[in-house]
Amino acid sequence: MKKSDFYFDLPQELIAQHPLADRSASRLLVLDKVTGKVQHKIFREIVDYLEPGDCLVLNDTKVLPARLLGVKEGTGAAVETLLLKRLEKDIWETLVKPGKKARPGTILRFGNGLLTGEVLDVLEEGNRKIRFSYEGIFEEVLDRLGEMPLPPYITHKLEDKNRYQTVYAKYEGSAAAPTAGLHFTEELLKKIGEKGVETAYVTLHVGLGTFRPVKADNILEHHMHSEHYEVSKETAEKINQAKQSGKRVICVGTTSCRTVESAADENGCVQACSGNTEIFIYPGYRFKALDALITNFHLPESTLVMLVSALAGRENVLAAYRQAIAQQYRFFSFGDAMLVC
Repeated sequence: MKKSDFYFDLPQELIAQHPLADRSASRLLVLDKVTGKVQHKIFREIVDYLEPGDCLVLNDTKVLPARLLGVKEGTGAAVETLLLKRLEKDIWETLVKPGKKARPGTILRFGNGLLTGEVLDVLEEGNRKIRFSYEGIFEEVLDRLGEMPLPPYITHKLEDKNRYQTVYAKYEGSAAAPTAGLHFTEELLKKIGEKGVETAYVTLHVGLGTFRPVKADNILEHHMHSEHYEVSKETAEKINQAKQSGKRVICVGTTSCRTVESAADENGCVQACSGNTEIFIYPGYRFKALDALITNFHLPESTLVMLVSALAGRENVLAAYRQAIAQQYRFFSFGDAMLVC
């Protein structure tokens, strides 16, 4: 299976640069995964496609304001540091630009010295291991100095940090938002609950690997990035109850999907567990627990388009994308949504 099998031509002007004022006012393309039939709706109408007893699975990770702009001590040269993964209390795996200015022993200063970082080591793929020093609480310092690590295709500045968080974000640790969840408001979640739909929360901390392009022409040669996830006993029970009752498990976003599928056994029973997952879902994959998916529109040739194609079929997905482009849907993180059911 080739990377080029998942290519489509996307006009630049369809890449959403700003979130809508009303989260739930985004458009919603509903794709029948069996027939390929498409309907065009508004996201708040998602309630009409959910049934009592269904289990809606959401990722409650919270995005760190992980982008730090600073200088190299001694020369004053500008550096940008992106926090990727906490390794120990004050030691992080980071991405530093430009990397040549961040050799081991280099001191980086942020916020006129409110936060400093010492480069300890150069890791795989050129990432840097940095020990941070500060006074007070690291998260409070980060909230003061850090910016949201928006994807590279968003070139406009985000005025409100909270618009790159879901309304149910709880556990800090992500370098990117689980963007399918950005469409939900507290009011919409309340309506969903009133209809008798169960909501269950998993945690998967989204890494920057979610934006890494597939470089291998043969997709089977692509190595997925590792991401930490947790599934509670309560969530596992809710998902399994829905399955046993003949109801659907509907994942919000590819991160929730990858978490549920990583925690499910071959019989589709989800276990309460935590760990790291490198699961790569592409056409031919047999879903163990997931029945339907709410997701955004993804980059051409990305692992995310491959995942959606595994659920609905490559031809159905690319045909739906062609319709979305013709109908001027907004794409990517701040764009519109798709329900595959």
